[in-house]
Amino acid sequence: MENLEKEIEQKIFQIADKIKNLRKEKGYTSHETFAFEYDINRVQYWRIENGRNITLKTLMKVLEIHKITLGEFFKDL
Repeated sequence: MENLEKEIEQKIFQIADKIKNLRKEKGYTSHETFAFEYDINRVQYWRIENGRNITLKTLMKVLEIHKITLGEFFKDL
């Protein structure tokens, strides 16, 4: 059970890193600027990029901004 929890945590951090990289690829150096421009709560977005409190609704919004489907996003994970 402990190994499963570690694997899940590792995947969450991979998701967070991928979201952070998408933001940077779009040219945003600051999570705050990105969140403000796309009407996402900046604290919530910070949490997402740091592997905390990733809701499906917000993930879908972020992927829509980047014009990426769920399938494309999770393909490499």
